[in-house]
Amino acid sequence: MTDSVSEQIAALRDDDWAIREEAANLLGTFKDPRAVTPLIALLRDPDRSVREAATAALRVIGAPSVEALGVCLEQPDLSVQEAASAILSSIADERVLTSLITALSSSDWIVRMHAAKALGLVRHTDAIAPLIPLLQDKVKAVREEAATVLAAIGDAAIPSLVNALRHGDWLVRLHAVESLGKTRSPQAVKPLLAVLFNDQDSAVREDAVRALGEIGDSQAVEYLFTAMREPGLRTVVVEALGKIGDNRAVPVLIKLLTGTALPEVTKTVGGCGDQWTEDLITQGAAVRALGEIGDDQAIPALIAALEPTPTRAEAASALTKFGSKVIPFLIPLLSHSQDENLHFHVRETLTRAGWRPRRMSAFHP
Repeated sequence: MTDSVSEQIAALRDDDWAIREEAANLLGTFKDPRAVTPLIALLRDPDRSVREAATAALRVIGAPSVEALGVCLEQPDLSVQEAASAILSSIADERVLTSLITALSSSDWIVRMHAAKALGLVRHTDAIAPLIPLLQDKVKAVREEAATVLAAIGDAAIPSLVNALRHGDWLVRLHAVESLGKTRSPQAVKPLLAVLFNDQDSAVREDAVRALGEIGDSQAVEYLFTAMREPGLRTVVVEALGKIGDNRAVPVLIKLLTGTALPEVTKTVGGCGDQWTEDLITQGAAVRALGEIGDDQAIPALIAALEPTPTRAEAASALTKFGSKVIPFLIPLLSHSQDENLHFHVRETLTRAGWRPRRMSAFHP
């Protein structure tokens, strides 16, 4: 193996790009740390395929490559910085923490994005303060990566994210909200509720609801009932209630589904035609949420939701989550309705619930 490694390292200097590419690929399979420095030199190779082979090899070699790649982040050649940061985004560790933090200020957005992602592997609290400004980066991919990494760092990042909720730029607040949701931390619930009821931007408030759904903490349920009264928030609130899964939401969702609690103010959804209102879309969301919560008291309402065409497919899908318990409710629909489309959904749901036609008599005494 030693001779083979030395031979392939020598081949990296060959004039033929194909030989250099093959040598780089082989060195990746050998995983010998001696190949790191020669492979890093190939990040400047004029041939793209050679550069890609060297990048892949360094990634496979892994930990022995990390420190040398950290040095590459300080090189003036932005293409080398891009390659090094891309590799580190999958193998970084604390040895390159300082280099990665510095790279967050790069003029190259690709370097900033990969450096942020790499810091998600390190998850060191020193990265929190430098990551916060990236929530207002001009490039969306960088903003999203920063939000994801701050969430990965966890509870230690929450105070800084909460502080960002007061930022004057709505985009910063939006990504701070998203990051808080991704932490899945109960500590984020109260700050998100404050955003829900106080932020002036509708997109930020909507994302606060989604974040509360991601966290899944039941302390938000009663507040979400209140937020449901606001046009524009109803559908996302219902979706969040489904994710939280608290049984207190079941009666409220049933009322929405049956139309007994429809609000006086509604709006037409743009691009869907006059027949599609926010409340009709919310009813579909209520069907899905009842399926997610899985409380048996919702079964009759979901059976009824099979009748209207707009909620039929969603209701059929939700009912399958209750298993064989729905079979006695579904079988009568095969004889009491002439709607062939309804029959199709009922039969499909029955099959997925475990029913077979020969067992029909078991449900008819």
